[in-house]
Amino acid sequence: MSEYNPCLDCGACCGFFRVSFFWGECQSAGGLVPDDLVVQINPTRVAMIGTDAKPTRCISLDGEIGKRVGCSIYANRSSPCREFEASWVDGVHNPSCDAARAAYGLPPLEANEPHWPDDNDDGAQVA
Repeated sequence: MSEYNPCLDCGACCGFFRVSFFWGECQSAGGLVPDDLVVQINPTRVAMIGTDAKPTRCISLDGEIGKRVGCSIYANRSSPCREFEASWVDGVHNPSCDAARAAYGLPPLEANEPHWPDDNDDGAQVA
């Protein structure tokens, strides 16, 4: 695949937002997310370790935000991570992407920048 993936040069979302989700996404409940990478935040929800307090940085984020990053559990990531899209993927603006990038001094993505194909099924590790 030769299309540019802006997430591989960013990772700001993984260092800005709390990643919380239903505990049923954990491996012990039949889900994908490794149990040892989450912390319980209430009786039905867990969060990725490192995103449950400030400063925020997901335990599964590898690399330097704004330089080169990857997710160490990309194939087993939670639904919030699977659903979060960089701005302008499929022509849709994501203000949350812009906010995370701004927190790290990164400019917002532009609508005319090239992006990767849907679902990134090639197994690339993106943030």
